[in-house]
Amino acid sequence: MRPEPLVYVTIAHLYEDLCRSLDMLRRDDSAVRRSRAVVERALADGGTYYGINTGFGKLARVRIPADQQARLQRNLLLSHAVGVGEPIPRDVTRLMLHLKIHALGLGYSGVSPETFHRLLLFAEKDWVPVVPSKGSVGASGDLAPLAHLALPLLGLGAFWRPDGAGTVPAADVLAAHGLAPIDLQPKDGLALINGTQMMSAYGAYVLEKGSRLVRTADLLAAMSLEALQGSIKPFDARIQAVRPHPGQARVAENVRHLLEGSEILESHRDCGKVQDPYCLRCVPQVHGAGRDALAYATRVVETEINAVTDNPLVFEDGDILSGGNFHGQPLALALDVAAMALAELASISERRIYLLLEGHDGLPTLLMRETGLNSGFMIPQYTAAALVSENKVLCHPASVDSIPTSLGQEDHVSMGSISALKLVNVLRNLEHVLAIELLTAAQALDYRLPLRPGRGVEAAHRYVRRLIPHREADYLFQEDLLPCLDLIRTDALLDAVAEEGCVLA
Repeated sequence: MRPEPLVYVTIAHLYEDLCRSLDMLRRDDSAVRRSRAVVERALADGGTYYGINTGFGKLARVRIPADQQARLQRNLLLSHAVGVGEPIPRDVTRLMLHLKIHALGLGYSGVSPETFHRLLLFAEKDWVPVVPSKGSVGASGDLAPLAHLALPLLGLGAFWRPDGAGTVPAADVLAAHGLAPIDLQPKDGLALINGTQMMSAYGAYVLEKGSRLVRTADLLAAMSLEALQGSIKPFDARIQAVRPHPGQARVAENVRHLLEGSEILESHRDCGKVQDPYCLRCVPQVHGAGRDALAYATRVVETEINAVTDNPLVFEDGDILSGGNFHGQPLALALDVAAMALAELASISERRIYLLLEGHDGLPTLLMRETGLNSGFMIPQYTAAALVSENKVLCHPASVDSIPTSLGQEDHVSMGSISALKLVNVLRNLEHVLAIELLTAAQALDYRLPLRPGRGVEAAHRYVRRLIPHREADYLFQEDLLPCLDLIRTDALLDAVAEEGCVLA
């Protein structure tokens, strides 16, 4: 039996699927054993099989004697564990481990049951290896990161402590549980380090957070629109229908929903303004394009986490075929696109922040009544501008770069791991920019009282004001930005809006 396909909805949902998959594999590893039997027969038939009885990469033509084939696999892990940089966060590495086990369990890698079950034990005990973040070129899989992921099998490397605060040598953990390091069998090392699990794990991690941020961005746009007395006309369903991108229609619907019952809208319905600046008027088009781009990236990641990205692949008919499923180009492109989508959400958010400070339609300049002595909200916009500018640098696509490796044998690589690492930084910058817009829009809405905004906007504003007061003098902005950042990173604000009947799609 093979594991059921994973359906990526959220990280929590994905972990549920993975845990079911791993539990099934503990009880029924027949696909792994059938695949291993093919490798065992190949070893006995005298043929030449890449990475099983040959060297790797440029050394593929070097035949390895039978009595050295187990050592070959150990050497593979040792020679490839040359990652550098800050460790990958524990929760991302935990996902890497589970995805690697799932891929091996599909039964096309020929890994030995002993090695496979030791990895299952790591997952069961929640022993998460420490993996450096840099060193993969995203072509023959995430070689260096996955080599570090596998080192504890040999009693080398380290595990994270359960709380993520520090690490413990893997040898100490194994010894404390009466376990000896395992001896890798032919093909094991190659099955462990060939694959795209680092890129896939980062993609799943960021895209889940992105699915929340696109809804939060719609909410913040509606708050800013109300504070700036913007027009609801650009969100008319008829406008979206004649340019029927799905994300655009959804964003416009969200904003219309959030503005239902708005007294502010009614107060300026006949004000004579014809058009708002693009950062308000084009929210459906910009936010919507980002949603559609993230949907594409999510489809790629879901395909990848259900794929076998090993080489060579072992098939039930006895064939062992070398191919290129390890190449990270599908993910590299998708993660680059996701970074651009998130960066644009930050970019248009910063423009709304700037607009809120300009003193339009009765709002005080810099959102405080007594400026001069007070700088008001001037400098948070600087921070947003800096983060948006940094994102522009980070959005240079890694996927268009390639540096030959393995003496030219691996002459085109994806650099998808760099796409993944950049994507995380873009995400974090976006979170901070949205936190600044949340703080700024809430301050601006205070000046529209006693007029009430739409019920969704009002619910969000009311929730923010429970945590953060209105300000009329300079203060340490971090006191308010940090709670706003917490709201951006959790479902609390969206849940408060949903309780008022405004569930955002």
